[in-house]
Amino acid sequence: MGDLNTSIQYLKGIGPKRAYRLRRLHIETVRDLIYYIPRDYDDRTSYKTLMESQKGEKVSLKVEITGFGIINRPRRNLSILKVPFKDSSAYGNMVYFNQDYLKDRFVPGQVYLINGKFNKVGMEYQIMNPVFENPSETKKVGRIVPIYLLTEGLKNQELINIIANTLKEYLKYVEEFLPEDIISKYNFMDIREALYSIHFPKSMEEMVKARNRLAYEELLAIQLGLFIIKNRTMSNNNGIIFPSRPEISKFIDKLPFKLTKSQIKVLNEIIMDMESKKQMNRLIQGDVGSGKTIIGVIAMYKAIISGYQAAMMAPTEILATQHFESISKTLKGSGINCELLVGSLSKKNKYRILKDLREGCIDILIGTHALIQEGVDFQNLGLVITDEQHRFGVNQRADLSKKGDNPDIIVMTATPIPRTLALILYGDLDISIIDELPPGRKEIETYAVGQDMKERIYRFIKKQLLEHRQCYIVCPLIEESENLDITSAEELYAYLKEEVFPDFKLGLLHGKMIPKEKELVMEEFKANKIQILVSTTVIEVGVNVPNANIMVIFNAERFGLAQLHQLRGRVGRGEYQSYCILINESMNPISRERMRILQSSSDGFEISEKDLELRGPGEFFGTKQHGLPELKVANLVRDTKILSYTQIDAQEIIRKGYLQSEEYRNLELRVRDLFVKINYELNY
Repeated sequence: MGDLNTSIQYLKGIGPKRAYRLRRLHIETVRDLIYYIPRDYDDRTSYKTLMESQKGEKVSLKVEITGFGIINRPRRNLSILKVPFKDSSAYGNMVYFNQDYLKDRFVPGQVYLINGKFNKVGMEYQIMNPVFENPSETKKVGRIVPIYLLTEGLKNQELINIIANTLKEYLKYVEEFLPEDIISKYNFMDIREALYSIHFPKSMEEMVKARNRLAYEELLAIQLGLFIIKNRTMSNNNGIIFPSRPEISKFIDKLPFKLTKSQIKVLNEIIMDMESKKQMNRLIQGDVGSGKTIIGVIAMYKAIISGYQAAMMAPTEILATQHFESISKTLKGSGINCELLVGSLSKKNKYRILKDLREGCIDILIGTHALIQEGVDFQNLGLVITDEQHRFGVNQRADLSKKGDNPDIIVMTATPIPRTLALILYGDLDISIIDELPPGRKEIETYAVGQDMKERIYRFIKKQLLEHRQCYIVCPLIEESENLDITSAEELYAYLKEEVFPDFKLGLLHGKMIPKEKELVMEEFKANKIQILVSTTVIEVGVNVPNANIMVIFNAERFGLAQLHQLRGRVGRGEYQSYCILINESMNPISRERMRILQSSSDGFEISEKDLELRGPGEFFGTKQHGLPELKVANLVRDTKILSYTQIDAQEIIRKGYLQSEEYRNLELRVRDLFVKINYELNY
């Protein structure tokens, strides 16, 4: 009876249909229900009189019905029911649209508690579409009503009732996770009080107290898990000690460009790690074009001349192929053998590569997820690099490192992530930031325009194409329906090809194409056989075509700022002045503000901070992408202070070995449970 893992289908009042709807919300068990936190609250505790109310304000009133309801039908399909009432200050009307059935519910002399939006038309006071109940009930009025994220066929009141019944029966079985010293330190509610108050708070102050306690617990558990992983790697003194080699300086001197001060700083941090006995686990974070890849190449060169092999994993075949080509070119004449391992290889080629890899004939293997498959065996793997780390989970990184004996690990990302989020997303890594672009890079001119500018944009593109430049045109990826995304890209492609640019060669690229098709399109675009590439966000990461100098993004309002900044980084990679045109189809003031930020800034970190303020952490913290436990309560924008406390506390708990004590046992189990859900085993 007290098992929180009980399936929801066994709960009273939940039949097969409701169970199905709840599962669509990822609610499978009693525990899931209890931790299904409201997304918002409707505070109906504010009782006022008609005379005290302000237009547009939601208010609760105690009223007496003074007459029978009257229905007007000003036009077809619209009926307006007005029910007259009075309160202690004035007379007014309850106004309902298309709800004729309520007419007989109200009888003169009845007293109700009502809550709705106050309106004033001339001298008439109105409460629009109010909820109502008898004064003895107070289920809907005079309290704070939780608002939940819903699914089709499930009403908010239904979910309120289900959660209320579940809490009544099962809340007593929830165990306290936090030890007494932490509860006392922060004067936290106990877990049961916090869970009840997060759903049904008596005041908004009580709700905030409950939320803070639950957010702390959630962030502390994640921090502890990440610190355990980080401490395990830091305390791993069985890492490879790469010797100091004078050839590194000679290799750098031969490069056709000078490294920036920022690149040199990061490279020194990597070399220091490689020459120490601890296993390196380092993140290189840098804006588009800041020169992360060459730092990775120098690190691989150091590993190889020391007698080891290196591997680089990228999220897509296009990016892996591009890395293979550019790295092979950089290392040409050095005697270093690079190979590419991707899913589209023929069996014959794959067999040859795997054989050469085992025998140590391959120095650098570059590829996609294919690198972590069974049968990919290195003779002596010393360095592992993953590019665009946010596309991989913690486990995939671990799987690649298992291909060697404690190889050093570098992860790279061009997605600028605010430090607050980086501490969570990459809490198990040391962080290096390249915050300087190579000299001579031209600023990309960015313009945000409305739909009415499309004809002018098309004329501008034609002018650039006649000067032998190339253009990207990007459609938004609509995650709810990838088919819709493909259709929109295909429709736009067909329209532009037939109606707008009949004299130019257009190509189409989207995620549903098979790898060989994608590669062919990209090869033709690189070779300028395609002048306009119509694409989804598949080109967001890493594609390098120096001759492309125009980026047009349709429905720019559907993208996050950081993603738009990434897309913009596909141009401006050559000698020509480049342009990014954002077609914003939203009138929303926040959307316009976001476009203004992109027009005025080219600093990826500044942009990501602004996006975090405006949109919240969702776009960065797609925890499923990152392979981290999902946040149910905490919000990384709102809860930065709580996050900082959990980081300090987690470090102390790990340092003093508290997790092995009896008092901390439930917290330790909570941490393990969180990380087991993402298939990551915590050993310490």
